[in-house]
Amino acid sequence: MSQKLQKNAISPRRDEDFPEWYQQVIKAADMAENSPVRGAMVIKPWGYAIWENLQRDLDREIKRRGHVNAYFPLFIPLSFLEKEASHVEGFAKECAVVTHCRLEEKDGKLIPTSPLEEPLIVRPTSETIIGDCYSRWIESYRDLPVLINQWANVVRWEMRPRIFLRTTEFLWQEGHTAHATRDEAIAETMDILEMYRNMAEEVLAMPVIVGKKSPGERFPGAESTFSIEAMMQDRKALQAGTSHYLGQNFSKTSDISFSNREGELEYAYTTSWGVTTRLIGGVIMTHSDDDGLRLPPRIAPQHVVIVPFVPKPELEAEVFAYAEKLAHALRELTYHGEPIRVLVDKREIRGGEKNWEWIKKGVPVRIEVGPRDMESQSAMVARRDKGHKEKENFPVDQIPVRIVDWLNEIQSHYFDQAKAFRDQHIRRDIASHEELREFFTPKNKDKPEIHGGFVIGKWCGDEETEAMLKELQLTIRCILLEQSGTEGTCLITGRPATLDVIYAKAY
Repeated sequence: MSQKLQKNAISPRRDEDFPEWYQQVIKAADMAENSPVRGAMVIKPWGYAIWENLQRDLDREIKRRGHVNAYFPLFIPLSFLEKEASHVEGFAKECAVVTHCRLEEKDGKLIPTSPLEEPLIVRPTSETIIGDCYSRWIESYRDLPVLINQWANVVRWEMRPRIFLRTTEFLWQEGHTAHATRDEAIAETMDILEMYRNMAEEVLAMPVIVGKKSPGERFPGAESTFSIEAMMQDRKALQAGTSHYLGQNFSKTSDISFSNREGELEYAYTTSWGVTTRLIGGVIMTHSDDDGLRLPPRIAPQHVVIVPFVPKPELEAEVFAYAEKLAHALRELTYHGEPIRVLVDKREIRGGEKNWEWIKKGVPVRIEVGPRDMESQSAMVARRDKGHKEKENFPVDQIPVRIVDWLNEIQSHYFDQAKAFRDQHIRRDIASHEELREFFTPKNKDKPEIHGGFVIGKWCGDEETEAMLKELQLTIRCILLEQSGTEGTCLITGRPATLDVIYAKAY
């Protein structure tokens, strides 16, 4: 089908097959692909640039709070995980284990030949290996707090992989802190939660709800886990970041002890927290449309792409010079403290093909220039938050004046659209298990007004009741931090209940 006749760049549409639409958006934007290793992904330059921009912004915030970056080993002795029973139980089925260290050729095949004295776990998370370090580094209250973050990869053997959302190997940051008092550690946990909320909403334009995880969803070994929960366009929840108060659990197993001000030996209070490359998947499913990716300007690899249209070869140099002059003027400006990122697309392919490529890649602003624009000293401007046919002509000297406002408007528009969608699909009037079942019953999938989204309702707080939600493929996403204090009926058991929680299907 020609581009002129093409109604949408992505097939199938979101409303036809959301999972396949998601995969096609990634493919069309050339963000990532599956690797030869099942469940692992290759993050291509466009996708990785998004991660770099997110990483740069978040790293700045982490350091602003007094944390420093370090790096810890990829391999963890099996015995380290065995020290924390609930921790190893939570990750046991996802662990990749290294048992040999040497290969030899036999009959044309490479055979592992040297068993390790102790198996090594490829890190699924780093609490135990970092705890071992902290046990040596911390002796006195004067050594506290320890505020360390690392940017790394982790491995969790994934049975049902999906690019960015669930992969065997993924990228993340994990913060690990140790404190002298419980109150300091809890304050750290909540401050990081707020940092994540702000990052999601201000940088990713992704509205989130903050809350405390139920026991069934809590991080293995933690006393409390807090999360930010976002709604995707298929109305499923995405856990977009977690902050864990570990108490003294890991300190006791790793012997992270210190001499307090009274000279008494005490175990440190620790936290851990992290976000991953699944945030990129969240951005895709929150903002993208049937023409492809839509990127909030804060994380877009390019804020502006200028597309020169050259009808005759002899005009190429002049049109390119016109485009570069505009690009230079835009690069002199800053957006959120960084130079505006501008690309002039000089490739020898048709202008229409270039346009569609940048639409599918989600570039916030496209600018078209050609001989007629040179004559009138103007340019055609298209914004990704509007329809692909919507373009407006501006005097070229006005574009640098207005570009920052446009980027801010696009960023705000994406957030407002996502928040309106989420709020439209939150139900607070469901009062019984039967109504909960009806709301999430697959036969109602073609009736958005009665199927899927977030249900804010009551829960009795009994940990054993969470398993009763499996039949509906539901989980308690979080216990809301802001409680109404009213009594109602538990949507699982029908018992009297006061806790306000979010029920939802989730990734």
